[in-house]
Order: sequence, then structure tokens, then C-alpha cells
Amino acid sequence: MSQNPTLIPLVESLTGANVLCIGDVMLDRFISGEVERISPEAPIPVLRIGDETSMLGGAGNVVRNITTLGGKVDFISVIGDDEAGREIDELLKDNASINTTLLTEANRETAIKTRFLAGNQQMLRADRETVRDVSKETAEAIITAAKGSLAQVGAVMLSDYGKGVLSDAALQSLIKLARDSEKAVIIDPKGGDYSRYNRASLITPNRKELSEASDMATGSDDEIIAASRSLINTYGIDAVLATRSGDGMTLVTADTHHHLSAQAREVFDVSGAGDTVAAAMAASLSVGASLEDAAALANAAAGIVVGKVGTAAVYMSELIATLHHQDISDAEAKVMSMEEMNSRIEVWRRQGLKVGFTNGCFDLLHPGHISLLTQAKGASDRLIVGLNSDRSVQRLKGEDRPVQSEAARATVLASLACVDAVVIFGEDTPLNLIEKFKPNVLIKGADYTEDTVVGADIVKASGGKIFLANLADGFSTTSTIERMNKNGD
Repeated sequence: MSQNPTLIPLVESLTGANVLCIGDVMLDRFISGEVERISPEAPIPVLRIGDETSMLGGAGNVVRNITTLGGKVDFISVIGDDEAGREIDELLKDNASINTTLLTEANRETAIKTRFLAGNQQMLRADRETVRDVSKETAEAIITAAKGSLAQVGAVMLSDYGKGVLSDAALQSLIKLARDSEKAVIIDPKGGDYSRYNRASLITPNRKELSEASDMATGSDDEIIAASRSLINTYGIDAVLATRSGDGMTLVTADTHHHLSAQAREVFDVSGAGDTVAAAMAASLSVGASLEDAAALANAAAGIVVGKVGTAAVYMSELIATLHHQDISDAEAKVMSMEEMNSRIEVWRRQGLKVGFTNGCFDLLHPGHISLLTQAKGASDRLIVGLNSDRSVQRLKGEDRPVQSEAARATVLASLACVDAVVIFGEDTPLNLIEKFKPNVLIKGADYTEDTVVGADIVKASGGKIFLANLADGFSTTSTIERMNKNGD
């Protein structure tokens, strides 16, 4: 794992990244459930569907990754006049960091990739799409929109999935525009004809794509370097970042090369990992990073994203934790944002783990708290604790509370072996978290009844259950503070 602290300022600078991204946007759908029997109609498994989710795919996932790293994006793409296109439009509108130009072609079907999953196993992928160059008029509209964005961006990202948004003519015009504006142009390539990418600043092929484009072997380090230099010399490309799955990445220029070892602790899903690499490179180069630092950052980001489910994104806080892991305690790494927690829950669920949730202020941790948390962990495989923020504690407990800040309370909770994650929330109740996370088990103390537990209806409706933990008598934060104040008088 890269632990280079000099990269952390680069990560923090990505809040100033601004990238123009053009490419094939798709809708990625994930339909998950359980297989309990074989169909009597044919020797195929029957998937009992439990959950359906949709997210941005293709170039849309590149855009999403740039924004989760802190950057802003001008995004240009093409959709069909259909429901999937409208869903993509809404997903893009939900992200304030994306300035979107979506062009519509009436005779084009918006690309949809539907993946069917049972547990942690992908059973089938079904694609619906139009594979055809956009019309001349649409290509001209893409170039016009790009001209309007070039002045305010630091780099251009062309995400080519071969569906037709980046036609040969459009590609050469866009590359020329970027180079004439002295902006780095990064291309995630498709197909075997790399003459389309002539004069690109950087291309990011995987091992197979590199072999096909160069018509050379790519099994060893030396072969990767030779194949990359062949493309550099043939097509006037400045650099190649070859992604090599478990063997990491290799950055090659005309006269230098750098091998970067794979950093994933656990590979769970490689869907969209190339998008994350391209996004990290584009964002880094847009703020003036060197190729070597950008590649190191992209390698760290790829190591994170393959441990997630689906076309996932990497967040700035995750990258900092990864790059600076030696200086960050395991407890701090357990404190997560809602978005990070959602990604982690997806992984846990694909692994068949039961997710538990409880919440509270946990101002002065006492044996009663420890008893509740220990029982909560016993009722689940992974325990999430929702922690009231300082402001919400003040509203609930009074202006003189909390005694400890939310950062201190979160660190103490996360230090406990029975706690797997902590999420701070600002509302008076954790209802919003429960709606987002939909835990398998919702845990509260036995002084509640199932009918009075906030979010119980949501959990039970999604197939979960309520667990009421026994309370240890004689322990209360309020009474402890009262005794402290009395003894201090």
C-alpha cells in the first residue's frame, strides 16, 4: 500500500480540480437477491429479487469519481429520448458539482447495463444500447459545447466506450482543441485502432487493450513497456498508463517508466475500476500534478474501489486514510460519512453479513453503554453506531451538553472492538440514517418497545428485525454528571 504522505496535499488540492469530460454515458442497474432453487422450466437458477439500484455508468462513473474526489466537472454526452435517458439526467442533476450538457438523439437508445447478482456472485449481465456514431449535427454540438468549457477547466477527459459519442472526427477535433489550449487530454480508450487518439497526452488502456492496440505481447514488465512505447512512437502520444489488475499499473513515457504495485487489500468487484483510474488522473493533472504523482494517486484510488460493490466511487477522506494510514488510527478509519457507509454496507451485504444499527449520544461512556453495544454486536455481524452531533445533543440534553465533542465521542466509540463503524448525524433522531442503511437488525435498550423504536417500521418492512437489549442497572451519563458537579461544589 502506498503510504506516501507527500501525496496528501495533492488529494486536498483536488477541491480545485475542474475537468471537461466527454464520453458515452450509461445507466448501470444492479438487481440483487438470493438463489434458493433451480427453475423447473430449465436448468437455471431462480433469483428471488431483494433490491434494485441504479447509478451512473460509463463516462458517468468517471464524472462521479471526479466529484467524490472533490473536483468539478463540465460533462458532455448523448442520450436517447427514453426513460433511461431521463433517469440519467436526474442522477446528474442531483450532483451540484456537475455542469451537464446532455444532447438527445431521438433514434438512439440510451445504454443500460443490467447486472443480476446473487450474494456476492454476478450471475448475468444484460445490455441494451445503440452502437452507432452520433449524427454530424450532434458531433458539431459536442464540439461547440466543448469550446465553451475549455477556458475554465484544467484538463480534458475523453471516456470512450465505443458507443458513438466520440466519433473519429469528433475525437480529433477535441484533441486538437485541448492541445491548442495547452490542456492535458486524457483518454480511456476502446477498440484496437489507436490512430483515433493521435496526439493524446495520456491513454489508460488495460493489459488486453494494450496488447490488441499494439499487436504485441503484454505478459511481462518489459513487454508492457515495449508495447506502450510502440503506441507512443506510432501515434504521438505523450504517455501510457497501463492498468494490469493484480499486477498494478505501469506508467510509460518515451524515455521513462514506473511500475506501481497493486494496493487492494481485498478485491471484491472490479466494475468501474478503470473509470476511477481515469478520473483520478484527470483530476490530478487538472491541478498541475506530475504524471508520476497522479499515477500513484490513481493506483491508491483503484485499490480502494475494487473493494466496493458495483460501479463505485472513491472519496477524498478514503484516499487520505489510505495514503496516510500509518498516521491514522484504526479508530479514526471507522468514522465514516453517510456515502462511505453506504458503500461499506453494500460490500458487507454481498458477503452475506448481517448489519446491525444502534444510536445514541454516548457522551460519557459507561458500563451500561458497553453492555448495550456488546449485546448489539452479538445480534449482528457488523455493528454501525449512529452518533448524535454536538448540536443535536444540545437540543436533546441541554446547553451544557455534551461534555465531550462529537469528534472525541466518535473516536472513543470507534476504539471499541464491538463497533465496526460510526456515523455522526445532526438530526434529533436517526430516522434518515435508518432509511438509507436499512439495517438487518435495529438495536435499542429494553426501556423501549418495538412500537416506540424510531425506524422500526422501516426495518421490519425491509425484512429486518428489532432487538431490545437488556439494560445494566445503575448507570446514566446524566446522573454521573450530576454527581461530578455535586462533588465539585
